[in-house]
This record gives sequence, structure tokens and C-alpha cells, in this order.
Amino acid sequence: MIFVHSFGGSTKHWGNQLQHLREHRRAIAFDWRGHGLSEPPANDDYEVLSVEGDIAAVADQLKIRRFVLVGHSMGGSAVVAYANAHPERVAGILLTGTPGKTPPELAQQVIASLESDKYEQVMEDYMKKLLANATPSVEKLEREGMNNLSKEASLSIIKAAFKYDPLPALRSYKGPVLIVGGAGENQPNALSMQMPEVPHKIVEGTSHWIQMDKPEEFNRILDEFLKKVENS
Repeated sequence: MIFVHSFGGSTKHWGNQLQHLREHRRAIAFDWRGHGLSEPPANDDYEVLSVEGDIAAVADQLKIRRFVLVGHSMGGSAVVAYANAHPERVAGILLTGTPGKTPPELAQQVIASLESDKYEQVMEDYMKKLLANATPSVEKLEREGMNNLSKEASLSIIKAAFKYDPLPALRSYKGPVLIVGGAGENQPNALSMQMPEVPHKIVEGTSHWIQMDKPEEFNRILDEFLKKVENS
């Protein structure tokens, strides 16, 4: 299994899942470009297809021929892109907090506000919304990760996330898929709303970082999904 973290994340975001799985499975997480211990890319290249290339580099370097992919938020977008490009290598994908296609007018409005002199306030409002119901340790870890990213890198990541449309790629992938979301993820641009045909699980009372806020419940859902993959 390969785990792909979110914007501002790191391998630490999957610590509970790695510990849970490694007794019986090979489970791997990595820091994608510009996060954790990984170097930032040239020219702030955070395009989703470039992050997908990071997944490919890890899988190829470790000689993993077939695996399940688990992705959070923008990491989930990269997971969808990889599954579309290499369906023969992906046994299944689990997505949590992964956005659907953002309407262009909304994306333009958000980007304009971030590029104004109100960047810090806009980012803080954004973080407060995502961190609602987070445990103190989860909020601390995510804010540390975000603080390690420059304004330029953050803008590039947000623009890349808005630019990518995961719907065609996800529709083309024929293996098992599961979306795990929080109770508040019912906005029109949520992936589960745009693709209601995909199986969807809800976890109540968490922030955007479900796997860290309620690891036992997330791990139970993950185990159920893995059984489905094995039986498919």
C-alpha cells in the first residue's frame, strides 16, 4: 500500500495507518515534493500530474508492481491521476477529503483573494474551516506543515488543485474505489457529490484530517475496503 498526504502534510499524517497495517502488510508513505523531508521542486511545479510522477518514482524505485493507493485531499487527486495512467498497477484506491472539479468562477475568486494584500487572513480563514473539530495534536501538526511552505509554493499548490479535474480519470478507472468524507463535505464541488455512483463512507465529528482525528474508525473502514479489493 502507498499513502499520499495532503497540501501541508507529510508521512506523519499516516502514522496511525502505517502502524496498524505493517503487522501484516507492506505499507509505505512518502513526502511529496516540497513537503516534509523532500526538496521543493524547480519553478514551484506542484501540478497534480507532477505529484503523480512522484508516486510513480516511489513505486518504481521500490519495485512495487501492484498496490492499493490511499490519498488525502490533493494527494487523492494525484492518486486518481496515477490510477488513470497506470490502471494495471493499481489494485484499488481510497480517497479521503479529495475535492472534485472546482467551478472556474469560484477558483478565480479564491485565487484573486489570495493574491491580494489579504493573503494571511484568507489563508487563516481557510485553515480554520478545514481544522474545525480537529484534535489539538492534529491542528499543531498541520499548522507546522503549512508554516514550512512559502506563500509562492502555497499559491502554486492551490492553483494546481483548482486546475485539475479528477472526474474523467476516476470514471475511467475500473478497479475498486471508496471515498471517505466528513459530515460537512457536502458542498457542490465535493467529489462524493459530483460522483454519487462511487461508494462513500461518512465519519462524523472530524476535521479535514479524518485519518488523524479518528484513526480507529478510519482504519476499520480501510480494513473493510482492503477485504473488498482482495475479493475483487
